[in-house]
Amino acid sequence: MGLDEIRIEDLEVFANHGVFPEENVLGQKFMVTAVLYTDTRKAGKTDDLTASIHYGEVSVFIERYLREHTFQLLERAAESLAEEMLLSYPLLRKVRLTIKKPWAPVKLPLKTVSVTIERGWHTAYIALGSNMGDRRAYLEQAVSALDDRADSRVEKVSGFIETPPYGVTDQADFLNGCLKLKTLLYPGELLEELGRIEKDAGRERIIHWGPRTLDLDIIFYDDLVWEEDELCIPHVEMHKRKFVLEPLSEIAPYKRHPVYGKTVKEMLAELAE
Repeated sequence: MGLDEIRIEDLEVFANHGVFPEENVLGQKFMVTAVLYTDTRKAGKTDDLTASIHYGEVSVFIERYLREHTFQLLERAAESLAEEMLLSYPLLRKVRLTIKKPWAPVKLPLKTVSVTIERGWHTAYIALGSNMGDRRAYLEQAVSALDDRADSRVEKVSGFIETPPYGVTDQADFLNGCLKLKTLLYPGELLEELGRIEKDAGRERIIHWGPRTLDLDIIFYDDLVWEEDELCIPHVEMHKRKFVLEPLSEIAPYKRHPVYGKTVKEMLAELAE
């Protein structure tokens, strides 16, 4: 089922955005259109305003935010505003923003210049592993580090299971788990954040599949299929790994693989056979 739309069309805002100093000092008019993606079903059935997003409050929010902040680029203004809206309104799942600049200083006759972006919450599943030091502490620290970010929220965490090493078998057993993450980060940004958390835990990439204080992998990101040198989503080996599927099945048994079409529960059962 798709999301419903609440549309705010051509809200006029007098603000100070632009590359030239005089634009930042004198200010000018901007026009903002915001499409708010949410589920209006409950509000539609109950006539309860608290079950929906108050477009009047959002309009005031947009006007105040753009008036109180100064950005050189429309791109930055749109990006920053979209993030603040998503963080401020719990029922807002996604937002499509258009910011128009009617009098862009290009010394040519044109009606308007605009930037349109679409941003929203994404759901990622992350596998966690450790086989050095205080393994449980490393995993719990990783969960906390992700949950402490303003743009990410840990929604579910599996139990941690003891598993034998994979690949290089001459090493200590692992403690493994999985978590469900709601995030505004894009896949590459999320990968960078996971790498930073691993580094903070003292992770050293010396031996492939070797011992590590902390190992964090993106298993799923929405239903995205992404293939690049540094990142493949879904994780290419996840359907072969019991230490991923077992904790993942605890928090997302019916999550379906976007390529193979099988649920996590089905993949785990096939692996057991």
